[in-house]
Order: sequence, then structure tokens, then C-alpha cells
Amino acid sequence: MINIMEILKTLPHRYPFLMVDKVIELVPGESAVGIKNVTINEPFFQGHFPGNPVMPGVLIVEALAQVSGILAFKSGVEGNTVYFMSIEKAKFRKPVLPGDTLQLIIKSIQKRGKVWRFSGRAAVGDNTVAEAEFTAMVTDVAVVEER
Repeated sequence: MINIMEILKTLPHRYPFLMVDKVIELVPGESAVGIKNVTINEPFFQGHFPGNPVMPGVLIVEALAQVSGILAFKSGVEGNTVYFMSIEKAKFRKPVLPGDTLQLIIKSIQKRGKVWRFSGRAAVGDNTVAEAEFTAMVTDVAVVEER
């Protein structure tokens, strides 16, 4: 198991954008399962939606991507930032609500150096709530430029 302290050493993300509480399974280069405990204290619930709190689908995909980043880093990929390159086949099946434990299931589909392709599935209990395929790149390059 990878606890929150190890996740903080692995990923550059911080509150309120860190979407993984722990990793309960990891097979380097192949797969990982992370956990996000969804609480009513999440800052996005203030606006999504007042009186009907639902976790935004894009943040579920972000949580999947963060577990993918942990998988890549723990598989020996060098770098300190993971950037999305593409998101495909995203489907949202059921709402994620405060009190849910979100299971983030990742499988590596392909890897070429620092570029990885993943399939991800988010589940609450036995129910799939979201799924997507995505490509990401691990790099040391910061994408900050003046506009």
C-alpha cells in the first residue's frame, strides 16, 4: 500500500487538487488501484451543485490520471510532472456523492519512454461510475509561458 505521505513525495499535486488518498495495489508497469474518499468538505461541492452535491466527472478522470502518474513514477519513469495528452472514450455512468469511496482502477495499455497510454475505471462498490482511456507524458519541463 502507498499511503498519503508517499503520494505527496511522488506527485506534485496538492490540496485542493490532490485526488488520491492511497494506493492499495500496484504492479509496476502494469496496473494500480487507488482510493479517493469523497467527503462533503470537498471544495467543488460548494458549486457543483448547491443542494445536490455531485463530484464533477472531469475530476473523476483527473483522479484516474493521478493514479496513472503514480503507476508511471513507481515503474521507474523519471520526471516530476504528468501532463494529459489526450482523453478518449470517457463515459460517466453514475453520480459520485459525498460519502462515497471511489476506487480508481488503472491498467497500462502502452508505454514508450515517458509517454504512457492507460485505461481507467472508477467504481463505487461494485458499480462502475466512470471510465476513460487517456495518454499522458511524464516530464521535468514546466509548461509556463508568458502570453
